[in-house]
Amino acid sequence: MKRRLPPRLLPSPRGREVTWRQVRVLIAKPGLDGHDRGAKVVARALRDAGMEVIYTGIRQTADAIASAAVQEGVDFVGLSCLSGAHAHLFPEVVRLLKARGAGSVKVFGGGIIPASDVPALRKAGILKVFPPGSSTQDIADWVRKESGRGKKA
Repeated sequence: MKRRLPPRLLPSPRGREVTWRQVRVLIAKPGLDGHDRGAKVVARALRDAGMEVIYTGIRQTADAIASAAVQEGVDFVGLSCLSGAHAHLFPEVVRLLKARGAGSVKVFGGGIIPASDVPALRKAGILKVFPPGSSTQDIADWVRKESGRGKKA
């Protein structure tokens, strides 16, 4: 049975009103990469931290990820890539989100990503890249901070 946690306080885009709802995070595996253990671990950790998580599964196109993010009304998209295709696929997801009017969705990534690729990904709109060995606590804390929720979800 799925445990449903209570919604959390979230400022509205206008900054004046507040609505109650959980932070919504879409976790996706773009491209042909079929190794999803890390993505599932992150999805579970974010869920256990009180966030609503949508997991798209493996082998998703950038278009499918952006469409799902818009349809689900998420606050964040987390991308995981172990295949080396991150340099093309991560920026493509950001581009497609902007094209669909969802440029405010915050995108982060992780996987086997060389440190030398991180500056280009950041320039393309990926807010944070988590290297191998990053703790799920660090990821959850970062999402909370970026969502304006501080240390607790």
